Amino acid sequence: MKIRLPRFAFGLRLKFILIASLLLTLPWLGYNYVLEMEKLLRQGQEQTLIGTTRAVATALNERPKLFNDQASFLQSVKKGRDLYAYDLSSPIKLDGQLTDWADYDDKLVNYGRDYVQFSRRPYNKNSISFRHLVGKYDGYLYAAFEVTDPRPIMRRKGSLRVDRNDHLIIAMTSPSGEFHRYVISAYEDGWINAFNINGAISDPSSLVLENQIQGFWRSTDKGYNIELRIPLSMLGNKLGFAFYDVNNDRNRDIDTIIGTSNTNHLNRLGSVLVPSPEIEKIVKGMGHTSSRIWVIDRHQRILAQTGDIQDSNGVWSSSVKYNSDTSSWLSTLEEKILHPLYYRFLIRKPEEFKDALKDAAQVKGVHVSQALQGRGYSYWRQSDDGKAMILAAAYPIWLGDNVMGAVIAEESTIGIQTLRNRALEKLLNVIIAIIVIGTLTLFLFASKISGRIRCLRDEAERAIDSQGRIQQAIVPSNDTDEIGDLSRSISAMVGRLGHYNHYLENLSSRLSHELRTPVAVVRSSIENLAMQPQDEDSQRYIDRAQEGVHRLSTILSSMTEATRIEQSLQGAEKEIFPLNELVNGCLQGYQMAYAEQLFIVDANEEIMIEGAPDYLAQLLDKLVANAVDFSLLDTPISVSLKRFEDQVQLTVSNIGPLLPEDMADQLLNSMVSVRSQHKQNKPHLGLGLFIARLITEFHYGIIKLQNRKDKQGVEVVIILPILEVKAEK
Repeated sequence: MKIRLPRFAFGLRLKFILIASLLLTLPWLGYNYVLEMEKLLRQGQEQTLIGTTRAVATALNERPKLFNDQASFLQSVKKGRDLYAYDLSSPIKLDGQLTDWADYDDKLVNYGRDYVQFSRRPYNKNSISFRHLVGKYDGYLYAAFEVTDPRPIMRRKGSLRVDRNDHLIIAMTSPSGEFHRYVISAYEDGWINAFNINGAISDPSSLVLENQIQGFWRSTDKGYNIELRIPLSMLGNKLGFAFYDVNNDRNRDIDTIIGTSNTNHLNRLGSVLVPSPEIEKIVKGMGHTSSRIWVIDRHQRILAQTGDIQDSNGVWSSSVKYNSDTSSWLSTLEEKILHPLYYRFLIRKPEEFKDALKDAAQVKGVHVSQALQGRGYSYWRQSDDGKAMILAAAYPIWLGDNVMGAVIAEESTIGIQTLRNRALEKLLNVIIAIIVIGTLTLFLFASKISGRIRCLRDEAERAIDSQGRIQQAIVPSNDTDEIGDLSRSISAMVGRLGHYNHYLENLSSRLSHELRTPVAVVRSSIENLAMQPQDEDSQRYIDRAQEGVHRLSTILSSMTEATRIEQSLQGAEKEIFPLNELVNGCLQGYQMAYAEQLFIVDANEEIMIEGAPDYLAQLLDKLVANAVDFSLLDTPISVSLKRFEDQVQLTVSNIGPLLPEDMADQLLNSMVSVRSQHKQNKPHLGLGLFIARLITEFHYGIIKLQNRKDKQGVEVVIILPILEVKAEK
């Protein structure tokens, strides 16, 4: 069994909409174009940032004094021994609680076994250890110590000795390079000051109070905390801290010494790197506030820093100008509807991101290593949370032939993202407007074209009926386009067909009129000739001639009948009568006229109609005669009359040859016949069904020729309207 798939009708409007869907490629093309522009902007940002680092590095080249005090000439630095002072965002409150250092908790360095300088006993987990960090703010160096000491020993009340208890030694160089040692020793928790050690620490007379070094000592569950503040004006480029731990409050001997470096000798003291204010002034003076800039030494330690990566949008951010006018309906549409859709499905909005290098002591990366080798370099990296791309560029700082450090600049792509988003907003606004206007225009254009074509189709259908007769002319269009040309061509074609149909319709009457006189002459001549004595052969020819003349007379009578009926129907009057009685009466006559033919009649229900009985009887004559001619021998002809609501259906059915394909409607036209000759002894012009169609149309009915459902013969179906009439009492 073959399955037939449904066919979908594609009208002009649907086709135009499909064509208009090609406009949807515009957003894709525009989006990719903006992405390409973003790549170009990134390349431009990269070159600009490298130029920034080159400019700053040029300002720092060949200036050794900027690096002398920053321990930049050391060949190597060691974590924990060489200290780095972080830039603090606010001053530290000296209270020993370390709450002000919470943001730098991950920067605190642990000092344990590896930093022990002396131990009377083997070092274990119960020995002293501490966590330490230094920072800088507004001319002061701040230091934090979180000491773990199971047995802290404080200074005796009234004792002048500072070395017979737990104490802190501070060793540093002055800006002029002089070596100084200070001691912190407390009687109890509270405010503390340092003492300058000018001789032996065990000699109280060698201790001089140093009021500028201040701090706070606070005991904790694990040991004690110390916070210190030292003026940067006292500090050179070396600094070290050492804790002396006493565990026996009787003999008060030193059990352990642990510290950042050896505080007894200058050459064993660790360095301290304090971000250079001079370099910061130079960097800020360059005016590059749109980037985060670092200056590092050869050990990758930060000497100066300016700018915030969250605000470092690059020079592109300044070119983004948003329209503040939100009073227009278009601006309201963008802000309330379009932009939320864009940022939900198409555009990613810049977000605040996290960056681990905000308070870093060292900067690392391939760009840094390349710069410290004397080559400028840039590369892209993602932020720690992956929400932004960060461009980093580095350029070396030269001192003679040596690289003393590097300038590092970083910018995020938020500026480019903002510029790209703004460009996408404008682009999508324009594209949506183009798509909406273009689609609407094409839809209206397609509607107008399809409307004109439908009107032309309707005119063509009204111009020609189902039998091919011209009903009315088509009014030609005055439009100058192709549809107008088609309208004028169809109008001319219908006009020519109308003239030809009129000629064909009048052909029978003309032939009948023109042939009657010659036929009469031939008939009279043959009759006169037949009155003369003739031999047997001549008489045979005269009989054949008389038969031919008779056939011609029959043809002329049929043609005259069709013309006469068509003309007489125009003035015929209708009356109300029972159609079932007419059918039954006619069938009784047909049974006598066609004695050898069997008829089956089903017309018992009384059905009243309004019409012309004589013409309906003539209609039934044509149908029955046609059925008799096509019926097989010993097969019945069925005539039925049935009522369906406000219509009546008259059916004449016979068993015989089937109708040829696509010929059912054509057989109702004039002079169309498909009769075979084996049963025919008289001429047929196909006028019987044509007359039946004329009579049916006069009664506002419908006539149909079709093969029977059992495919054994043909049936003619007549459908007529019913007139409701109340029966008289």
